[in-house]
Amino acid sequence: MYDFSADMTDCAQAVELALAERLSIATLSGPGPVAERLVAAMRHGSLEGGKRLRPLLLRQAAAIFNVPMQQALTAGLAVEMVHCYSLIHDDLPAMDDDDLRRGRPTVHKQYDEATAILAGDALLTEAFALLADPQCHPDPAVRIALVTELARGSGGGGMVGGQMRDIEGEAGGFSGHDIATMQAMKTGALIRASVRMGAILGGADARALAVLTAYAEAAGRAFQLADDILDVTASAATMGKATGKDAALGKQTLVTTLGVDGARGHLNDTVATALSALRTFGPKADGLRATARYFASREN
Repeated sequence: MYDFSADMTDCAQAVELALAERLSIATLSGPGPVAERLVAAMRHGSLEGGKRLRPLLLRQAAAIFNVPMQQALTAGLAVEMVHCYSLIHDDLPAMDDDDLRRGRPTVHKQYDEATAILAGDALLTEAFALLADPQCHPDPAVRIALVTELARGSGGGGMVGGQMRDIEGEAGGFSGHDIATMQAMKTGALIRASVRMGAILGGADARALAVLTAYAEAAGRAFQLADDILDVTASAATMGKATGKDAALGKQTLVTTLGVDGARGHLNDTVATALSALRTFGPKADGLRATARYFASREN
């Protein structure tokens, strides 16, 4: 029987170990020697924290197609590096201006703003080096497809574009449709990319990829909705970061539109949509099912 807690713990430990090995002076140097302070900032923003949910989703999707776990880990590291870079940059004074992340000082507080920017830049760059490595997949066409998928999920039409829309919305206000579009890009696009990259690693056909994309888009909506609810209901100690910021900034979310109870009902409906997309895969998709349910029940 599938054990979600064991799978999540095992994935998080594997990602932690692999990140610690990859984010070293020896590995990151070339053609010149990497600065020790830069490596330290990259490690501070990446290690010792985080549930590693995006690599987990990638691994769970890849498992449907019997992809070796080590192969899924390499691609998962790339996704996690992009995620960590985005958090480092989101915390900057020019963006969300946060002092805490995962219960520790953010990178710009621990070091300085310039170092934080460069640490994020370096993590983003290293992510694509990982995907280009034959260790990720022996077929260059698959590696190119993975690079393309991650670039789309994290770029102007995905995560970065969503952050831009969020900034614009703070200034000019959001309609309900605008909120959904922004969140689908800012948060959902990288979750979508993670699941699709697992399918690409496994050689999924067009139909399977479409089914998993439908799941991923619903799961992404669920994750963000749960995050918005926690911003209202959870404490900073539980979350390991500041809470109540959306309300303080006057930022519109589905929670402000629907209320907490209405948002929880919508969250349950969204998880049900994600689960229904996986009917065709049977028990092989139990991991993805468990992760979608976890999104709705998580407390931090």
